[in-house]
Amino acid sequence: MTAVTSGEHAPGVPLVPADAVRLAALVSVVAGGLGWGFVGFALFMLVLGGSMIPRALGASAALDAAYSVSIVFAAWAAQLDWYAAVPWLDVVVHVAATGLVAAVVHFALVRVGALPAVDEPRLPRARLGGGLVTVALGLALAVLWELGEWGGHTYLDDRIQVGYADTMGDLAAGLLGAVVAGLILARGALLAGERR
Repeated sequence: MTAVTSGEHAPGVPLVPADAVRLAALVSVVAGGLGWGFVGFALFMLVLGGSMIPRALGASAALDAAYSVSIVFAAWAAQLDWYAAVPWLDVVVHVAATGLVAAVVHFALVRVGALPAVDEPRLPRARLGGGLVTVALGLALAVLWELGEWGGHTYLDDRIQVGYADTMGDLAAGLLGAVVAGLILARGALLAGERR
């Protein structure tokens, strides 16, 4: 890697497909604010910020795009009441989004040196450990998601669906998504093609 001296410009960062999703997230901030006020604005700001994480970390294009699409879709589905109109959609989104968020969080922890990489040669079962950590992260994130839904319903917007059956179903779906992500990560597939 060459150092950039004064007067030189750093080489441009090439656009990737997920950048189009980030642009959609940016437009969603405006649309959310206009359509749903502060709650819509705050939700889509969170989504926009979240969509920047895999780009900043240099995640693979596939993980970046899948993760970004899932969180933008999840937010719009909530705002447009699609979960009430199509009850099974909530389960599908919890499976996909929880698994992908767990994979990105695992990747972030590896990037900052808090966890070993799944291909760490000094650990004989690094892939197994990475998969198990991803499952644990996904389950913890699913619990936080449900706490967020409860808090949102209680303090911000009573249209957010909560209840025992909904929470248990969402946690089970989140666990399933985390297990799938853990299995894929253990095979090394989620990190293939990571950008440096």
